[in-house]
Amino acid sequence: MTDNAILVLTTGGTIDKNYFDALSEYQIADSGIPALLEEGRVALPFRVVELMRKDSLELTDADRAAIAAAAAVAPETRIVVTHGTDTMAQTARVLAASVPGKTIVLTGALTPARFAETDARFNLGMAFAAAQTAAPGAWIAMSGEIFDGCNVRKDRDAGRFVAA
Repeated sequence: MTDNAILVLTTGGTIDKNYFDALSEYQIADSGIPALLEEGRVALPFRVVELMRKDSLELTDADRAAIAAAAAVAPETRIVVTHGTDTMAQTARVLAASVPGKTIVLTGALTPARFAETDARFNLGMAFAAAQTAAPGAWIAMSGEIFDGCNVRKDRDAGRFVAA
């Protein structure tokens, strides 16, 4: 791997949800992240590793430890984690505390990437840019903003992230 390669760890969340029919609930499907990166013509070296397919409300401490372990042992120092938005800040705090010396950017979507009107593409692009330019630590890239992962929260009423 080159120094500028980015590792993408997928964990599930709305960004990877799919709606099968009018009688179904959203379900987390195969990750659409590789297709989004191809569609975006990302020229930077990257690799995608699917860690899990979970809604972030279902993530456990063991799941967060697994995300941190995957980030810690990876040869890449720049990492993007796709994640559900409800507990993204909680995971960012775990990563900040347990994976020193790497730049880790969490991102997700408020609507599934498979929808025509989605924020997934933009957020993923922001995360790739932040992973290349931010200092080591844990960051959140959502809705055109980059937040310190230890000082952010999701404002459910506003439908966005805000500094804590």
